[in-house]
Amino acid sequence: MNTRPIPQTIHQMLLFRINRFFGAAGGVAMRMCEARFGLTRREWGVMATVAMNEGLLSSELADKAQLDRARTSRALSGLEGKGWVRRQPLPGDRRRVAIHLTEEGRRMYERILPAMAQIHMDLVSVLSDEEVLQFDAMLARLQAHAQTLEQLPQYVDLPRVERSRKK
Repeated sequence: MNTRPIPQTIHQMLLFRINRFFGAAGGVAMRMCEARFGLTRREWGVMATVAMNEGLLSSELADKAQLDRARTSRALSGLEGKGWVRRQPLPGDRRRVAIHLTEEGRRMYERILPAMAQIHMDLVSVLSDEEVLQFDAMLARLQAHAQTLEQLPQYVDLPRVERSRKK
C-alpha cells in the first residue's frame, strides 16, 4: 500500500524537479551543441538515434527519438542541410525513406559524442557508481510506467494539445 504523502507544492513534484534539473543540465548540453557544433539539441538527439539505428524509416526514427513526426522532419531537414544525413527512398515505394548518416555526419557524430559524454560524466560525478546504476534503473522504471499512464481511465480521454509555433 502506498503511504507516501501527496505533494503540497509544485517543488515536491517529480515532473517539476526533473524539469528544473533538465533546465540546468540541458542548458550546458544545448550550448555545447549550438556553440561548438552548430546544431540544436533536437538535431543532436535525432543524429545520435540515426547513428545507433542506421536505415530506420523516418516514422520509426520519430518513435525511437520520442518526437512527433513534424519535429523529427524539421530536425532531419536541418541535418540534411548540413550534409550530415541523407534520406534514401526505398525501392518500390518512394514515399518511405530510410535515414542514414553521411560520411561527414558520421565524422561529426564521432566528434560530438565524446563532448556530450563528458557532460554526462560531469553530471554524475557527484554519485557513486552504485547510485548511478540505481538511478538509471529507477529512471527506466519510471519511464516505462509513464508510458502506460495514457491508457489509465482517468487519462485516456484527455485531448492532445497541438503546439504549433505558427499562429
